[in-house]
Amino acid sequence: MKLLFLYGPPASGKLTVAEEVATQTGFKVFHNHLTIDLYKSLFEFGTDHFRRLLAETRLYIFEEAAKQQLPGVIFTFTYLKGRHEPFISKLVEVVEKYSGEVDFVQLYCQPEELERRVQTASRKKHQKLWDIEGLRTMMAQQDLFLLIPGQQSLSIDNTTLSPQEVAHQIIAHYQFPHDVTSAPESSEQSTT
Repeated sequence: MKLLFLYGPPASGKLTVAEEVATQTGFKVFHNHLTIDLYKSLFEFGTDHFRRLLAETRLYIFEEAAKQQLPGVIFTFTYLKGRHEPFISKLVEVVEKYSGEVDFVQLYCQPEELERRVQTASRKKHQKLWDIEGLRTMMAQQDLFLLIPGQQSLSIDNTTLSPQEVAHQIIAHYQFPHDVTSAPESSEQSTT
């Protein structure tokens, strides 16, 4: 399994790019808010219990995907230094245990572009961070532009690039196959 680990600040275009890569490759998209929203429905966001459940669930899902040898999965993530390194190390270990590979891509854009993008209706619809003040507060508390230490990352400034251009760069860099879901059918005849 190929796991594309797409990370960067909020509003850097991770989900939009993930969907474009998925369109071109047939990879499945597992964006981080699928599990965040699940646990936010029951537990207070950011508590130790919330974070533990989030990490455990994600690792379980990725292990099952790797066991089943899915061709490709795209995961979106906002990396926070000092908090996420153990999860990322365990994730790489779990995927590699089943002969999979994790490919890291950092997306970022200029702060003024992040502020423009963070206010879009789609972010609010998906219950993501969607206000400038919230983004500014988060950026004041954490350097959201850091590369994940110990992992080789393709880093792309997508301030002026379209999602299609970014997806093309990622696919070309990691030599992902185009549309893995359209594999040729078996030559065996059905007897039904």
